[in-house]
Amino acid sequence: MRICVIGTGYVGLVVGACLAEMGNTVACGDVDEEKISLLQNGHSPIFEPGLEPLITRNQADGRLSFSTDIGSAIRTSRVIFIAVGTPSMADGSSDLSAIYAVAEAIGENMNDEKIVITKSTVPVGTTHHLRGLIAARTSTPFHVCSNPEFLKEGRAVDDFMHPDRIVIGTETDHAREVLAELYEPFVRTGKPVLFMDILSSEITKYAANAMLAVRISFMNQMAALCDEVGADVREVRGGMASDPRIGPEFLFAGTGYGGSCLPKDVRAIVKSGADHGLDLSLPRAANEWNESWKETVTTRLFAELGDDLSDRRLAVWGLAFKAGTDDVREAPSLTVLPRLLTAGARIRAHDPEALETAREQLPPAIELFDDQYDVCDGADALLILTEWSQYRRPDFPRLKELLTRPLIVDGRNLYERKQMQREGFTYLCIGRPPVR
Repeated sequence: MRICVIGTGYVGLVVGACLAEMGNTVACGDVDEEKISLLQNGHSPIFEPGLEPLITRNQADGRLSFSTDIGSAIRTSRVIFIAVGTPSMADGSSDLSAIYAVAEAIGENMNDEKIVITKSTVPVGTTHHLRGLIAARTSTPFHVCSNPEFLKEGRAVDDFMHPDRIVIGTETDHAREVLAELYEPFVRTGKPVLFMDILSSEITKYAANAMLAVRISFMNQMAALCDEVGADVREVRGGMASDPRIGPEFLFAGTGYGGSCLPKDVRAIVKSGADHGLDLSLPRAANEWNESWKETVTTRLFAELGDDLSDRRLAVWGLAFKAGTDDVREAPSLTVLPRLLTAGARIRAHDPEALETAREQLPPAIELFDDQYDVCDGADALLILTEWSQYRRPDFPRLKELLTRPLIVDGRNLYERKQMQREGFTYLCIGRPPVR
């Protein structure tokens, strides 16, 4: 099947590479010339495990191509995925200017019957609006569908190749038949393809992310309560997760969620509710709590070292919003580190993948290092903000020798308290009694 994917961000690249891997001919288009040049040379502009080999292999085999000539990609394709960004605006609504521009381009280049699919996360009603934009520019028959993505950064390739479910909003039998054929190789193990109306599919994406956000913020509220009474949130999680009605997923206490999806999507669904006269108080409260909770690491550090951090040197492990990605969008590090700089601290930070993306977002006074132990040399404390695997079993004797004070503030609850006690660290964690 000949496919066009417009947009080469996290979603578009994964969609294009994975569909090409199944034998389809995929043309990916983007207006960013620098990004397209990088991709044409076999390099991914983002870090996503397993993605770059897919890009290289399918380019070499002639199934995957990249171009800034979006019109040509549209004209030569049967199925068109729209995967451009829909960032948040100040009022919480989504900026749909890019997706509208793509719809206009599709209408202007419509040369035969095509299926147009919104893969971008869009507010309810957007796909119907796109139909109008396209129809105003062509008399050629076409079909519009909504096919929201449920990819987790750091596991996006595996999520696409082995989905839990595929949600498709469509209103024609033809589109349903074509998309069922397209996705058949990905659901051979029996995972469901859920066909529904377009409006329901658009809400499904927002509803799923809002529920995940509520779970994370709820668990962090329980961590706050555990801090106050001296309980252990990990024990509480185990007791909750054993209930099959609740389960264990997204119940880890930490420094809060970030990234490109949950914060943006929760704001968008709250705004959609407000536009229709509804106060969606649960997701709104989850986002508000999450923003304030990002300061919990800062609060713990101040309680230990005082509010004035002048001449204090701090080491930081982890800048990405989570492990497995170089994405720092709305990461706790973007809240915590500037606050510590304002208090006078000198900061050295390490991340296995996010140094370059963080460099663009963080104040230049923060020193970035390639070695996780170099940042600790002479530091008064170590802060852990991302749960990268290489941080889980460090060389504790070496770490203790490098730090001027054996203080770890762990925003991800990576270590056992008994081990920290044996190693001689002061250990401040989330929702668990400290070790002193």
